[in-house]
Amino acid sequence: MAFALPKVLKALLLSSSQPLDVKDIQAAFARFHAEATPLLAPAGGAAATGSETSSPAEAAAPAPPEATEGAAELAAPEPFDDPDLYHDVPSLVTAAQIREAMDLIAAELKASDDGLVLLEGASGYRLVTHPRFGRWVRILRQEPPPAKLSQSSLETLAVVAYRQPVTRLEIETIRGVSAEAGVNKLLERELIAVTGRADLPGRPWQYATTERFLELVGIKSLDELPASDVLSSRQIDEWLKNATNPHKPGDAAMGLETEQEQLPLETADALPPAPQPQTSEG
Repeated sequence: MAFALPKVLKALLLSSSQPLDVKDIQAAFARFHAEATPLLAPAGGAAATGSETSSPAEAAAPAPPEATEGAAELAAPEPFDDPDLYHDVPSLVTAAQIREAMDLIAAELKASDDGLVLLEGASGYRLVTHPRFGRWVRILRQEPPPAKLSQSSLETLAVVAYRQPVTRLEIETIRGVSAEAGVNKLLERELIAVTGRADLPGRPWQYATTERFLELVGIKSLDELPASDVLSSRQIDEWLKNATNPHKPGDAAMGLETEQEQLPLETADALPPAPQPQTSEG
């Protein structure tokens, strides 16, 4: 029977409290081969050593029933003798093989509909319960329902995600309203974090999204964010430029009648002088 990589990976995922990435899994296989010699030692070696130290009388004496049962248990195959788990283990498991096995596990979980889902995040793979079982999990942990983000917080989070690193003043300039409450809420939820200070007067804080944000959205990197013509860097730069250097509308933009163009000075000099009013003598 061939080595069953998906079975081993599923066991590793179930036993780990942290996400497993490809390097973690490859390191586990390397440690397996480093410890393979003592694990796969013949089971009869210890028994042969014990028989050499026993006397002929002890060897001829019948073993008690308890000893017979214990010997039967020792003779039973050990877990590391399972052929599809511990035999023909490859010395190197490639990243492509791991991803292929993870895709197979994800398909099996989806087909079985047992309430488990395999997620691939920025930190690696992990098994989680399906969202539809969330209420049962909260009851077990005695946790309140998760609070939803307001529309204001969602808009602030979107600006940070597409613009990062971004200052609070830039967020407020883009949205046109105060962003203090939204930024504080996102910091509290660990969806954004302070990454440094901007090279601007006053050295304001800059904000960017976190790995928790990637897990919430269900993507591995910011490159997987959907393209947006509204929140693109070019569009945001244009908004900021217009906000900092507002264009004063003219009469035409305000719907007013435009004033008649004045004549150039050269034309005005060429015109005949205006008639002077006549005064009566007397």
